[in-house]
Amino acid sequence: MLEIKEITRNFDSFTALDKVSLSIEAGEFFTLLGPSGCGKTTLLRLIAGFDQPDGGDILLDGKSIIATPPERRPLHTIFQNYALFPHMTVADNIAFPLRMVGCKPDEIDQRVAEALEDVSLPDKGKHYPEALSGGQKQRIAIARALVNRPRLLLLDEPLSALDAKLREQMQLELIKLQQEIGITFIYVTHDQGEALALSHRIAVMNHGTIAQIDEPSRLYSYPNSRFVADFIGQCNLLAGTVEQIQNDRVRVELKGLGPVQTVIPPNATIEAGMACTLTLRPEKIRISSTLTQDEGEVHLKGVVHDMLYLGDVTVYKVELANGMLVEALLANSSAGRARFFEVGDQVEVAWGFEAGHLVMD
Repeated sequence: MLEIKEITRNFDSFTALDKVSLSIEAGEFFTLLGPSGCGKTTLLRLIAGFDQPDGGDILLDGKSIIATPPERRPLHTIFQNYALFPHMTVADNIAFPLRMVGCKPDEIDQRVAEALEDVSLPDKGKHYPEALSGGQKQRIAIARALVNRPRLLLLDEPLSALDAKLREQMQLELIKLQQEIGITFIYVTHDQGEALALSHRIAVMNHGTIAQIDEPSRLYSYPNSRFVADFIGQCNLLAGTVEQIQNDRVRVELKGLGPVQTVIPPNATIEAGMACTLTLRPEKIRISSTLTQDEGEVHLKGVVHDMLYLGDVTVYKVELANGMLVEALLANSSAGRARFFEVGDQVEVAWGFEAGHLVMD
């Protein structure tokens, strides 16, 4: 549906986007994810028509929209601050785009009522924005964006101003709404958890380029670089060197820890002697005072260096023999504060050969 072809955008000597290319399918919830300054908002502004690229093209249904002014593009943008008119009622805010294109009053009334139903706020039409909660303002902004049935909805960090509980609720509502209306969503965020929860696919951006595009589960489990592994969720990064390749297994010498085995990652080109990083999620690591080493596992000893109680889980930072810290999780299934270990306790950690994912440096 939407194709970005080698888009470049420069601001003086700073390159915000460097020949970025990607394709977005109709009906997809597609997220641009990355740290501040990576180019994700710049790309969204180019799609919206608020800015012009220095090179490349943007195609909608195979036709370039670069020369099309923003008001004539079949899309709408929802901003972080919602941009509702404070002097207008909710109904007038939603009706504004329809009045701008000359719709008849009866049609406006009908479509405003339908839009309010779509966002589950049918009784708020006569209220003013100041009387609404943050979540309600968000939904009204969405209703206004959808009222004239755009092909694309662009969302620029729309939930960042909400508290954690309301944010989670709005994430569920966004998923449900997108499924019901079937409009393509392009969503910008720096929140990895939000991106994983909402998206069909995610483009991870870094320094004006696309680091990786994939489904959330594959991004999390099979990152293609240290940057993606480190940026998406919590991850242990263990530096090493490829020693030996045999069938579907790789023997890796981890610095200061000795040799370990792991599986060959999909579509990887690996040769002995190459520098690599074993990426390992904390939930994949077993931790106990004593562990029986199973065949097909890496088994190491260490000392509890620190701990962080998070309610549902406790994160333990374990110092290994080489001084490296690895994080492991334990679920707090019993009532009260779970303290399986104290700082300074001797522990053992283990993970299966298939638990880690190898990326080449």
